[in-house]
Amino acid sequence: MSRIRTQLMLCGGTGCKATSHGVREALQKELEKRGLAEEIQIVETGCNGFCSVGPVMLVQPEGIFYQKIQPKDIPQLVEEHFLKGRPLKRLFYVEPASEETIPRMNEIPFFSHQLLWVMRNKGVIDPEKIDDYIATDGYFGVAKALQEMTPEEIIAEVKTSGLRGRGGAGFPTGLKWEFARKSPGEVKYVLCNADEGDPGAFMDRSVLEADPHSVLEGMIIAAKAINSHQGYIYCRTEYPLAIHRLNIAIAQAKEYGLLGTDILGTGFDFDIEIYEGAGAFVCGEETALMRSIEGKRGMPRPRPPFPAQKGLWEKPTILNNVETLANIGQIILKGGKWYAGVGTETSKGTKVFALSGDINNIGLVEVPMGTPLRTIIYDIGGGIPNKKKFKAVQLGGPSGGCIPEQELDTPVDYQAIAKVGAIMGSGGMIVMDEDTCMVDMARFFMDFIQDESCGKCTPCREGTRRLLETLDRICEGKGKAGDIELLKELSYTIKDASLCGLGQTGPNPILSTLRYFRDEYEAHIYEKRCPAKRCTALLKFEINPELCTKCGLCFKACPSGAIIWQKKETARIDKEKCVKCLSCFEKCKFGAIF
Repeated sequence: MSRIRTQLMLCGGTGCKATSHGVREALQKELEKRGLAEEIQIVETGCNGFCSVGPVMLVQPEGIFYQKIQPKDIPQLVEEHFLKGRPLKRLFYVEPASEETIPRMNEIPFFSHQLLWVMRNKGVIDPEKIDDYIATDGYFGVAKALQEMTPEEIIAEVKTSGLRGRGGAGFPTGLKWEFARKSPGEVKYVLCNADEGDPGAFMDRSVLEADPHSVLEGMIIAAKAINSHQGYIYCRTEYPLAIHRLNIAIAQAKEYGLLGTDILGTGFDFDIEIYEGAGAFVCGEETALMRSIEGKRGMPRPRPPFPAQKGLWEKPTILNNVETLANIGQIILKGGKWYAGVGTETSKGTKVFALSGDINNIGLVEVPMGTPLRTIIYDIGGGIPNKKKFKAVQLGGPSGGCIPEQELDTPVDYQAIAKVGAIMGSGGMIVMDEDTCMVDMARFFMDFIQDESCGKCTPCREGTRRLLETLDRICEGKGKAGDIELLKELSYTIKDASLCGLGQTGPNPILSTLRYFRDEYEAHIYEKRCPAKRCTALLKFEINPELCTKCGLCFKACPSGAIIWQKKETARIDKEKCVKCLSCFEKCKFGAIF
């Protein structure tokens, strides 16, 4: 009989893995040394979500949450908490605006404002043990779908839920399945898009690392709905831990009779293979992804015909992303009306976001549709570091748009987000503070889009290059009258004429920054000035002798030897040597450098 009385849920996601591996070894060693190894079990989970304070550990069943654990902390932690019964307060999470400690996970604002449906198992199960997943109602949805429901009933339930594709386009999932179901043909395919190429996005990776069986369950149900017998998970090679855990999950599901032939004795056959992508952003587009699986160059093709009629190897195919499929098991088990009970009229359920950039609480969050952006950024994200002002949030990845402070009360809703010039996308949310140059930010995203364009269609191949060249000129102080009009005209032409979603949404960062931050473009072009002081070609550095305290911090920070300084003397700048790296500007605490 097991003597285990405590479980230590240690984050083993990619964000924590480098340090948590050492923490686990130190824990195991210390527990054995203290004679506690048979009473306390260490469980390596997937991503807990609160990445900025990792490695993290949840002590169950107490619910005590520890953050920023290092191997050197382990002897004291075991001594105090598990031998003396006194939780180690110095490892508790502390709110930045308060000195009050918050020991339990559900009392921390980062977690308390979330609603976990897709990520319900994150940090609370071992992702490499199928029994842990089954214990949380895992595969119950598959059992219901295969043993009690017809394909038409499955599709009807998904349509009732109002679930829309979480990969970016937001197409109704049930409707896509219905099209594929009605398409003639004996051979059909179910695909999972785990390519996730957006900068700042790590939602799909974290779900696969923390709860891979939820995705397999969704694919099995989808296969039953359209009568498919083969599925593929297209996952980028740069996600080795996700691929490792997916392989384990597939092997376990086969062992339990949940994949392969005659699943659960129902006579239904379905198998899944993993296809590793090489990291091309354009392969996130459904037709390019299918061409890649076929062994061809990943390039989009015209539509129609749509994949539901002719997809992989010209057979009817449905493609859903990781988050979409992770919802399916719960929708079938609890009903479409249950899922539709949360969200807005046009956007049902929850949405997972990857919070990054200039924000205190970097991590993975899941909120009900309709939650205001302000709640996500301030109540969950903890606001902007170093008491700086919020400037904008890039929503929807490089193909999304920048939303400014005056629109922060916009709810997370497909239609509402589109009205303010952005897209929901797959869920990347990059926050920017007052020091961000919006022209340079648009240039950064356009550089990414231009580099990732497959080059098949002329508007995207040539148009994005022309946009990037124009933005480069503006940031280098070579902008001229008419550049703003040129950017707008080119952007709308590319959106209207491009073959796939990459080109059709690629100009969004330019159009949204022009909409809300046109004054910054005008300052760059007409005044040869960067208001955010980030475009180095437009900067001139001076030291105000009245404000200089002769401390020498700028001298020590300068990598090029451009600061001339001696003790008890005011610093000066050698313009010939200055490389405009901003090191002195950022180090000066007294505002003497301008």
